[in-house]
Amino acid sequence: MDLTVIWAFIIAFAVFAYVVMDGFDLGIGILFPTIRVGQGRDRAMNSIAPVWDGNETWLVLGGGGLFAAFPLAYAVILPATYPLIIAMLLGLVFRGVAFEYRWRDPNHRGFWDAAFFGGSLVAAMSQGMTLGALLQGIEVVDRSYAGSWFDWLTPYTLLCGLGVVAGYALLGSTWLIWKLEGGAQKHARYLALRAAIATIVLMGAVSLYNIFLNTEYAERWLTAPEIYFAAPVPILTAIIALSMVQAITKDRNSKPFWLSIALFFFGMAGLGVTMWPYVVPPGVTIWDAAAPEKSQIFMLVGVALTMPLIIGYTAWAYWVFRGKVADEGYH
Repeated sequence: MDLTVIWAFIIAFAVFAYVVMDGFDLGIGILFPTIRVGQGRDRAMNSIAPVWDGNETWLVLGGGGLFAAFPLAYAVILPATYPLIIAMLLGLVFRGVAFEYRWRDPNHRGFWDAAFFGGSLVAAMSQGMTLGALLQGIEVVDRSYAGSWFDWLTPYTLLCGLGVVAGYALLGSTWLIWKLEGGAQKHARYLALRAAIATIVLMGAVSLYNIFLNTEYAERWLTAPEIYFAAPVPILTAIIALSMVQAITKDRNSKPFWLSIALFFFGMAGLGVTMWPYVVPPGVTIWDAAAPEKSQIFMLVGVALTMPLIIGYTAWAYWVFRGKVADEGYH
């Protein structure tokens, strides 16, 4: 078995788990200004209060796994995206602090609500732009980053950032559909429909941009025999997108959220098809960047022990706090 491929899938799984789980947390923050002040915002935050900090475990696993399993990729990607990574971490810090302090400092709740929104928006935009910077290619010379401080700032990365913001808003609004009732749920459904349309449009725009971004990307999606393996991804993505919009408009409760997760899954599958086998396009493959085999084996033992525990306590937390959200919550 190719340990490098196994590690690539482990990191991809960790990134997907983070994007989905912390995505709806950040999405609620992005939507916060549109939620009614008072009970509406309190219920929205209570819906994620028991799980939001545990969701970030997957970010640690994804980043730590990249550092351990693909050290060359880590050493190239971080210098190329330092401003974005710093902005993301600061956004997550502001989001986390605001989450706790808004309940303990009622006199400044408006300030903390703004910090919750701003931190969530900055973190989501930074993550999307980081993805865009990776996809558009990173200049590598002698196994080191050879670009400038602002290579990450392009129209393409801004488009990717907006796509992630819209996608997180979709996850957040469909989560609120599931967890709320009455007028709050109706408002969440209104937000979800608009977020779904924005997400679908931006996913399509990024996909088309990719074809013109890199000739290798275009060949992978438009030439035989690669097209036969890649074609099911956009077809299934379109089917899921239509089903999700229908579920939102047909007053379903949990179905829109699960379909939005499926939409993200196929979006990531499309990214996998586009990038494979590069971990740093256009020239560093997963095998070029991989750690020595003995190191991969040693780390794989640790992951085999810890990942089931992470999945287990995460599933238990969601099970314990299942159901609709009332006025009394975590805080």
